[in-house]
This record gives sequence, structure tokens and C-alpha cells, in this order.
Amino acid sequence: MEDEETGAAMDGIITQFNTYEDFLDSQITSLDLFYLEDEELARQLVELGYRGSGEVLKREEFEARKAAAEASRLSQRTQQKILSSAGKELNDNFLKALALREEANRNGKMTSIIFIRHKNSHGQEVSGYIDYSHRLKTEDFEVYFSGKKKLLPRPTDLSFYNWETHVSTSNASPNYQVIAENSSGLLFKNKRDRKILNVDPK
Repeated sequence: MEDEETGAAMDGIITQFNTYEDFLDSQITSLDLFYLEDEELARQLVELGYRGSGEVLKREEFEARKAAAEASRLSQRTQQKILSSAGKELNDNFLKALALREEANRNGKMTSIIFIRHKNSHGQEVSGYIDYSHRLKTEDFEVYFSGKKKLLPRPTDLSFYNWETHVSTSNASPNYQVIAENSSGLLFKNKRDRKILNVDPK
């Protein structure tokens, strides 16, 4: 019980002070400075445990605890990251399907390829294959789930084709390698499990 209380007190010290010097300074009185006439000497006496009212805490221990506290804070913030689809009322079946797969694609448990064929803002028909997991990491999907913007393929996606200008591109992503020169048509090879994905609906 005492160890837990001491640990909690130490954690309080770590969050209260930005630097080790700030922690040492908090235990130095104006009287100490008057008699010692040297701030650095006063800090050393606190560090050695000869002066000060609090716990003796070495620089290495302070910095290690500070780093651990920061790492813990960052991991909690990452875990608490809210999904882009969370709390949205989705009427579109496509967006519902994306929302169902969002968390698994974000945390790497699943990868998904999305095929879209649509008319762009210039009235040109475009189509493409999108690595959903990769797009989630590089783009804010809030605008898609809230209906402010339509998800469309881009020339930087796995595959892109403009049916009017005949511009065609294909790019590997962190999850898939594109196999374009194949008698079976366009294929995608998963870089993790090395399985080949044939996207031909027939």
C-alpha cells in the first residue's frame, strides 16, 4: 500500500515538473539561496538528499519516468482515436460497408480494395481500385462519412483509368503490389500473405 502511494506521489512529481531542474528548484528555499549563494550547489544538495522537503529522485529516474509517462499518454491518445465513421448516421450502403471495415483496416487486421466507377467533376468517367487501409492512413475520411465529399479514385491509387482521356496509372501501395501485365487481367498481390487477388467479377 505504501509503495503504491509512493509511486503515485512520484507520478505526480513527474507530471508537475517539465524538467529535472524545475523539480530540484521546487525544493530550494530562498533561505538556502541566501546562505549558499549558488543555485547549482543548492540543486546538488537537494539531489543528494541533504536539503529539500520531498523525495530524493535521481536525474536518470526522473527522466525515465518522464519518458514513460509521455509514452503512456501518447498510447492512450492513439487508443482513444475515434473512428471517422463513429456517430454518423449512414444511409448509403457503400458508406455503411466502409464503416463496418474501418476499424479493422485502421489497425491492420484487414486490408480492403475498393472499386469505384464514377463521373468526376469534369463529367469524365473514371474508375479505379483503392487500397482502403492506405487511404485511411493518409487522408481524413470524416468528409466522406459526413457526406461532404465523394470518395473517388485518384491517379495515385492502386489503379486509375479515365475513360475519356485514356489516362491509365497503377501504383503499388504499402499493402498491395499491382500485377498489370497478365492474361487474367489486373491482379493485386498482398504484400503480407503473398496471396493474389483477382478482381475480375467473372
